[in-house]
Amino acid sequence: MTHAHASISEYQWAYSLVDSSRVSTFLVSILLIVYSSFRSLNMEQEAKQKQNEKIGQNPESNVQTLDTIQALCLPLGASVSLLIMFFFFDSMQMLFAICTAIIATIALAFLLLPMCQYIIRPCSDGTKISFGICGRFTAGELVSFALSVTIVCIWVLTGHWLLMDAMGMGLCVAFIAFVRLPSLKVSTMLLTGLLIYDVFWVFFSSYIFNANVMVKVATRPAENPMGLVAKKLHLGGMIREAPKLSLPGKLVFPSMHNSGHFSMLGLGDIVMPGLLLCFVLRYDAYKKFQLSSAETGVPPPNQLNKISYFHCSLIGYFLVHEDLLNQRLLLQFIGKTDDLKLI
Repeated sequence: MTHAHASISEYQWAYSLVDSSRVSTFLVSILLIVYSSFRSLNMEQEAKQKQNEKIGQNPESNVQTLDTIQALCLPLGASVSLLIMFFFFDSMQMLFAICTAIIATIALAFLLLPMCQYIIRPCSDGTKISFGICGRFTAGELVSFALSVTIVCIWVLTGHWLLMDAMGMGLCVAFIAFVRLPSLKVSTMLLTGLLIYDVFWVFFSSYIFNANVMVKVATRPAENPMGLVAKKLHLGGMIREAPKLSLPGKLVFPSMHNSGHFSMLGLGDIVMPGLLLCFVLRYDAYKKFQLSSAETGVPPPNQLNKISYFHCSLIGYFLVHEDLLNQRLLLQFIGKTDDLKLI
């Protein structure tokens, strides 16, 4: 019996490598980065096409390009926001929940837009419908927004992790698509600053604040706005107790083999590498355009030359992501962390 327990313990770490929650976390993060990068590239190409069609006019763009100062200030701003949520979460949790729901609704509508446009394409000619001061919207945009509002409302009522993940995916895609890095220099500065930010708040904040600030903020549930409204209107007897909401600042996936076990991945671990891979993909597209615009007579590229910077960067993210998860699993196996629900 003792030998059997020893064998199970010996191979426990190996079994964790193929745990469903871990595999789901890894695959979804890769797919989100690839999809977001190509979505951003497609938006840039459409903007250039519109600019060529309207010579002399610069079409409005909602894309934000980070400069050097913004790249340096982003980790500092993230640290300040993290401290505010750590110290004042109880008094501001309702504000956090409402603001998160509004932002996630817009981001989720952006994520669902291509699917909605494809579904209703046979029934719509693409004309925009005017809503006065609110602007003009296509039928696809209206359907995606209505579907997004429905998902967020159901999340508020149920607090289900799957809906929270959908909102988190929308936030990742929208951020990568609308925020761009202009150069490798700015990319290096941003990612270096965020590396220092991540290492400090995850591994060293407990020595200063007697708690892991990053994990505490990420896993702290907020009061449900519906519950507060019910209490104010004295509807407690008519409305069942509203569940607390885990804010969509992370993606969580349950394990099919270990009941109650969830793998968690912060959105920053997807968004920040995604910004770099998006920049690399746009650079590959630029070099491909330059090559196609060059004079004829250039020999066709061989198979090795077809491997782009984006492919290499994606492999690098794959290896780093895999190594990070392996290290966390190893820490759990040797007993250096008690929170087995956070991988």
